[in-house]
Amino acid sequence: MQSIDERAAAAYELKATGKCNCSQSVVKVFQDKLPVGEDTLMKLTAGYAAGMGCMESTCGALIGAVMVAGILTDGKATPRISKELLQKFEAKCGATICKDLKGVGTGKPLCPCPECVRNAVLALGEVFPD
Repeated sequence: MQSIDERAAAAYELKATGKCNCSQSVVKVFQDKLPVGEDTLMKLTAGYAAGMGCMESTCGALIGAVMVAGILTDGKATPRISKELLQKFEAKCGATICKDLKGVGTGKPLCPCPECVRNAVLALGEVFPD
């Protein structure tokens, strides 16, 4: 079984090498805990590249983490868990909105995408300790 640090490093690598988008990178490293095939997971998360709404809204890495939480909680108490994930992610990254994280408009990125992916996985590890 992988540690949360190993999952976070693997997710970082998937994003940094361009093999997956942010959401896919987070979900893929939890594939062993999800009752969904890889092909379906990749299709389900494909629309969250550059955040929801092409950088205008929620970071794709955070969306992926919430998707994982929905399955891990079996849909029970997921809104509360999602709020906790959002708070932990924001504390690590400085924001939850893709364009703010990338520094669109300010020219000062708060957190590079691979780091957002790593932080989303780490936040999941804090909420769901093994």
